Amino acid sequence: MSSTTKAADRKAATDVAAWMFNVVTSVGIIMVNKALMATYGFSFATTLTGLHFATTTMLTTFLRWLGYIQTSHLPFSELVRFVVFANFSIVGMNVSLMWNSVGFYQIAKLSMIPVSCFLEVVLDKVRYSRDTKLSILLVLFGVGVCTVTDVSVNAKGFIAAFVAVWSTAMQQYYVHYLQRKYNLGSFNLLGHTAPAQAASLLLLGPFVDYWLTSKRVDAYNYGFLSV
Repeated sequence: MSSTTKAADRKAATDVAAWMFNVVTSVGIIMVNKALMATYGFSFATTLTGLHFATTTMLTTFLRWLGYIQTSHLPFSELVRFVVFANFSIVGMNVSLMWNSVGFYQIAKLSMIPVSCFLEVVLDKVRYSRDTKLSILLVLFGVGVCTVTDVSVNAKGFIAAFVAVWSTAMQQYYVHYLQRKYNLGSFNLLGHTAPAQAASLLLLGPFVDYWLTSKRVDAYNYGFLSV
């Protein structure tokens, strides 16, 4: 077997492992978050998001110390814009998960596909094929059917899902834009954005959560399992 074939096989195996890890961790964190909110009554989605990014900040700091993240530059103005989109995105997703069923939450996330395509058409003048357009229409039809038939959907849950979808699509577009413009890898970008997101969300989180739920995060009855 040639070295080229071996390298291709290794890359394929790595890609499959990465996809599986992504699926498992994505589904896992959704289930853990839902259990934390529904079973243990931790209804502070914004603060929870800040805790997520505080953990991410520690991980990126460790990776930078190991040399996996190289020094790079991202202007402060670009960082602020990204953090606004990203914070609305992940807080919106957590609030949507808190106020909606897991099923509707996942279905609503599918609508990010047509929204992302719409942003590319408007901002980058991308043109999609007929088959792609038909696929997008099928996704929109499925989301519409689920929205109408899911009895658990309520007004505030729908608004949270709407905000989450649009802000997430904007965040994803902006990630691609920053990576192209400043030649940033995914971990490099995360190293810039995670500390800013953690600080902003942990600072504003308790106030936003109180406004959304009329409950104080410091009054929550913390237990071993919820922690």
